[in-house]
Amino acid sequence: MPFTRINSKMVEAHVLPGQRLFSQRGAMLAYRGNVSFTPNMQGGQGGIGSMIGRRLANEATPLMTVEGHGSVMFGHGGHHVHCVDLSGDTLYVEADRLLAFDGSLRQGTMFMGSQGGVMGVIRGQVTGQGLFTTTLQGHGAVAVMAHGGVIELPITPQRPVHVDPQAYVAHRGDVRNKLSTALGWRDMVGRGSGEAFQLELSGQGTVYVQASEEKL
Repeated sequence: MPFTRINSKMVEAHVLPGQRLFSQRGAMLAYRGNVSFTPNMQGGQGGIGSMIGRRLANEATPLMTVEGHGSVMFGHGGHHVHCVDLSGDTLYVEADRLLAFDGSLRQGTMFMGSQGGVMGVIRGQVTGQGLFTTTLQGHGAVAVMAHGGVIELPITPQRPVHVDPQAYVAHRGDVRNKLSTALGWRDMVGRGSGEAFQLELSGQGTVYVQASEEKL
């Protein structure tokens, strides 16, 4: 169920009988046809276990189940929207960045310590995004939100990518992440609160970076 881009801050999805998608509550802007919206208490396709993982960390983002026959337009808070098409791989994304996603995708949670060890946990604390991140796996489309648009940066074994943790939106592929410290010119002039830490992503995949360091 691919998303059609209306403009930089709105997307449209066509819903068919027997299919469904999930969206962040409050993200529906308008719809046409016979479409229903139901509060989702199961944590998406990942089931109750996925929801419990985020509840334990107080990080659950309320979802709506969207079903029926018609088209739905999504957007939220004037944020820029970026669409990602998955072909059997996994997208790692902060829950509050999710706008909408295909109901065929399996949703889960991953403890940040399992990627990058202790530094993965520190990354969650430094970014303010918590200790868990959401995973979406399978074949389908995902619409994520960001400040100021998104750029896709390839990650290769020969060329890891360093990202400001506040600019990180999501990543996909066989990627390891760890938090590293760096002293740059901004530290020298007293502006090193964020730039003193860098998120290093290595392996094979893609990282999605927003143009602004602001949080949603």
